[in-house]
Amino acid sequence: MAFDRYRRVLALPGVRTLLLVGMIARIPLTGTGMTLTLHVVNDQKLGFLQAGLVGTASMAGAAIGSPLVGRFVDRRGLRPVLAVTTIVQLCLWCAAPAMPYAVLLPAALIGGLFSQPVFGAIRQCVAAMVPVENHQTGFALDSMGVELSYMVGPALAVASVTAFGGTATMYGVAAGLAGSGVALYLLNPPTRSAEEDAGHEGAVSRRQWLRPGLLALLCLVSGLTFVLTTTELSVVAMLKADGATAWTGLVIALWCAFSLVGGFVYGGLSRGLPPVVLAGGLAVLTAPVGLVGGGWGWLCLALVPAGLLCAPALSSTVDAVNRRVPAAARGEAMGLHGTSLTIGGALAGPLAGGLLDAHGPAWAFAVSGTVGVALALLAALVMRDAPAAALAPAGSSTATGSKGVSGFAAPAGSGGVSGLGPAAGSDVTAGLDAATPLPAPAAD
Repeated sequence: MAFDRYRRVLALPGVRTLLLVGMIARIPLTGTGMTLTLHVVNDQKLGFLQAGLVGTASMAGAAIGSPLVGRFVDRRGLRPVLAVTTIVQLCLWCAAPAMPYAVLLPAALIGGLFSQPVFGAIRQCVAAMVPVENHQTGFALDSMGVELSYMVGPALAVASVTAFGGTATMYGVAAGLAGSGVALYLLNPPTRSAEEDAGHEGAVSRRQWLRPGLLALLCLVSGLTFVLTTTELSVVAMLKADGATAWTGLVIALWCAFSLVGGFVYGGLSRGLPPVVLAGGLAVLTAPVGLVGGGWGWLCLALVPAGLLCAPALSSTVDAVNRRVPAAARGEAMGLHGTSLTIGGALAGPLAGGLLDAHGPAWAFAVSGTVGVALALLAALVMRDAPAAALAPAGSSTATGSKGVSGFAAPAGSGGVSGLGPAAGSDVTAGLDAATPLPAPAAD
């Protein structure tokens, strides 16, 4: 049954090309955070605090810019937005190697504001090109592509810096971002279905769709990112305490693989599950992970249950937001989804770090899981009492553009989350993860 659903989606005109281009286009975005961190630390000879401030500036810019960029996509279309943001990213990354730190910091903020909407645009296009009855499978395919991008991007950035130096890598990032923008510009996939275009839906007031149920759902998204980012940092801390730091990369990669498996299974199901159920389940299964002892192998096994729910939980929130907004406001709403990812990852860094320093990984896992469960219960109550506004026919072919919230410094919103699961491939063994608010996410 699962394979039949995937075959039907991949047989649709243009979908295979879109997913392949989307996966490749996200690779340079996922490597930006690691590249800039290594540039600040290695080339500018500064500390991880300074590198972390650059990452924070980028995330702040992305949090503000995601809904604004999404709104422009709603109003002007994808091509003009891609043209502007690609030019800005190309100029910033080409100039970045020569920037002193005092200039690099505000440049990271500007880069976040003008993030390329690659993550969100791909999901918008998937929703427009795939019939509504197959959206769950289409979003699952997209989430698996995101995971693969995060497995490649950060690791490729580290390898490039090691082999060619920070300056050459930054020029490579500039070329990759430009290539991504040009490829999507030329491909020009539809962001609305034919039925939506025929409807000629005009601008919709925010009061009609930015309602308590949607706000509760966005809080749930932030909670998910908080849990996933805390999990990544806590895994690093556990392995360091056990003297098994060398296994960190493998454990994170396996965690990402669990998410891939979960996403594949979820995409093949005939019916999805509510995001509050998946998010709450992930949080419950995360809370006791810190109690596991016996080495890195047992830690990998303990991460399996929650890991399997990563991609399903986050992709279900994309679908849920998608169903609560009209087509004319979809880009802005998904920009807010990306902002929520960013906020969760940004909060997780200092809060999880404080818990790890004061009480150790077991408490960090437990507290993050408890926070995730509390937000899931709150969202369930609010969403039950505040149903979605009747703005569009239920199940209309809606676009889900979770902004990959990737800015000049880092694809914000992840701290360790790819936007739809754990971010694999980050060079956590180099000690960069805990010091720098790198994304996990978007990502979105």
